[in-house]
Amino acid sequence: MQPQTTMSLNIGDPAPDFTSTDQNGQPIKLSDYRGKKVVLYFYPKDNTPGCTAQACSLRDNYADLRASGYEVLGVSVDDQKSHQKFISKFELPFTLIADTDMKVAEAYDVWKEKSMYGRTYMGTVRTTFLIDEKGIITDIIHKIDTKNHANQILN
Repeated sequence: MQPQTTMSLNIGDPAPDFTSTDQNGQPIKLSDYRGKKVVLYFYPKDNTPGCTAQACSLRDNYADLRASGYEVLGVSVDDQKSHQKFISKFELPFTLIADTDMKVAEAYDVWKEKSMYGRTYMGTVRTTFLIDEKGIITDIIHKIDTKNHANQILN
């Protein structure tokens, strides 16, 4: 059994394919993005301060991310309705995946035990995977600067 601090995925590994649903209830598969670079970012919860700052950093730099060849996919365990409100409120131009069964988070080993105020609970560890056109992980960003996340990806 691996210690909780180690990721089971590493740079150079194939990104686990998945099928889930987007904010509109449409099926979405990572393999549909073959031939494109993907920013796959996992975040804990819609409409919270850190997650909003992160999403807005990606939104504000979306043209630069696209110019660098990236498609952006956000993943949280929130449902489609929550994602729709989050997208609408902050005018997010990218897809959010409703991982309500936590299968995508588990496949990427970001569903972990966390603690806050002395209470432990299971939740999403904020992590971003950069995936190349062949579906290979080229970078994993663990220490997310929510306000400058797009710059972490682009630089």
